[in-house]
Amino acid sequence: MKDVTASVIPPQPRDYHGWNWSGFFTLYQREIRRFWKVGTQTVAAPVVTTLLYMLVFVVAVGGSRPAVGGVTFGHFVAPGLIMMAILNNAFANSSSSLIQAKMMGLTPDFLTPPLSPLEQVAAFGLGAATRGIVVGTVTALVIGVLPGAGLQVSHLWAILYFAVGASVILGLAGVLAGLWAEKFDQLAAVTNFVIMPMTFLSGTFYLVDRLPEPFRSASHFNPFFYLIDGFRYGFIGHADGSVAIGAVVTAALSVGLFLWCWWLFRTGYRLKS
Repeated sequence: MKDVTASVIPPQPRDYHGWNWSGFFTLYQREIRRFWKVGTQTVAAPVVTTLLYMLVFVVAVGGSRPAVGGVTFGHFVAPGLIMMAILNNAFANSSSSLIQAKMMGLTPDFLTPPLSPLEQVAAFGLGAATRGIVVGTVTALVIGVLPGAGLQVSHLWAILYFAVGASVILGLAGVLAGLWAEKFDQLAAVTNFVIMPMTFLSGTFYLVDRLPEPFRSASHFNPFFYLIDGFRYGFIGHADGSVAIGAVVTAALSVGLFLWCWWLFRTGYRLKS
């Protein structure tokens, strides 16, 4: 008699034992290759955009601007522009990856393999962070050779810490946006009405201390302020706020956003429905 037991027993949940390094690296590598295949759009274009900002703010008006924070305007604004490139590109990588997967029905590609939610979040987050770091590094190398905007390293630890922290935070924020959005219009709304305003109003082009109240105090509630201020401190040795508070805020945001993303992947929020 034919044994039909196997056909009636429901599939059992997978039991994960340890970290699936092979699966994690495969998904991470997929995220790297996804943006690297269109490097002209994902790497070269942001660098050109940053150079245009430098042309406008340094070449056009920089000569008439007084020293900011004890350094020339070019030296002051260059780290802010580099950080802005890191933030925007880290966010764009993970958010676009997830929204494309959802709209094209490709979510089983990373939901079906034996990958835990922890491994999935880590792969998407680190993939986005890698793009942010790559774009930031290339941008820094190009800006560093421009006249009037040469970069000088004052505190290397601050540069590395806030660059990596910012790319991780925005990469995870992109994961949240990609999970929440159901179409590209919603994703564009997050970019245009949340990410860009927070970036421009965080002291990228000015000292926050020169703002009138209540805008001066309100700026200290913008997490992007601490990311840009700490990163700039690594170059010019001057901070607009507290570097220690900025370091704590960066670590707290990284952990908090990671746990939030992990919970959403664990529950299958807008992925399995």
